[in-house]
Amino acid sequence: MKQTPLLRAHLEGIGFWASGLPSWQAACEWVKNGAMPEQASARPSPQLLAPNERRRAPESVAVALEVALAACQMAGRDPASLASVFTSTHGDLGITDYMSQTLASEDPASVSPTRFHNSVHNAAAGYWTIGAGCMRPATAISAASASFAQGLLEALTQLLAGESAVLLAAYDARAHGPLAEVSRSEGLLGGALLLSQTGQGACLEAWLEDGMATAANGALARHASGNAMLPMLPLFELLAQGSDGEVRLDAGAGRVLRVRIQHDKGSA
Repeated sequence: MKQTPLLRAHLEGIGFWASGLPSWQAACEWVKNGAMPEQASARPSPQLLAPNERRRAPESVAVALEVALAACQMAGRDPASLASVFTSTHGDLGITDYMSQTLASEDPASVSPTRFHNSVHNAAAGYWTIGAGCMRPATAISAASASFAQGLLEALTQLLAGESAVLLAAYDARAHGPLAEVSRSEGLLGGALLLSQTGQGACLEAWLEDGMATAANGALARHASGNAMLPMLPLFELLAQGSDGEVRLDAGAGRVLRVRIQHDKGSA
């Protein structure tokens, strides 16, 4: 018996950044043609922030804001008008490693105030709301390997509860020190979706069920296989192909968020 999808949204905008693939257009070219840009920046440079803040922001914040702004620009939406959900498996493990080492040293009082305020899990959401001048609700989520699915579920639920549009940004950075042995993550990866109740573009339908997640083994997954946000890539792979289809995203505890994409004629 076919299960009726419970959550629906229109997909107005997409943002993407990975090492060597610094835009959604570059990601689509990689998936469709195996082509990579000849020159790509080693680090995102989120234009939402003033130059000084841009330089001081950790890589995790930089990639989150880069993809979030790209999704808003594709959709033609004002960032200041949007509720947002930021989801990350680990937050910034580089800063966590620094904090742990410093607190265990002979001079724990030497913790950098800048790194301290960047150590909280909602740092990216905070930078976003300040940079965008946004007074709308911002949510920060972490749910291990289910972080992307749970972030998407939160964004879709906010739409169901009455938000006209919600921005979802997912990101993870490289793990450092002893933490890398238990919480593996390599490189830098971010993806964002601008979801709305009504709009143009692809229609996204989603519901929870028991099952196994779709294997992350496409072109994007092979390119960024070591990053902790790998579980989001089957959906971005499907979107990059521009075709209708379904994926099952790890939602934790033997559950998956089943996501169906259907394009309007001419929108693929």
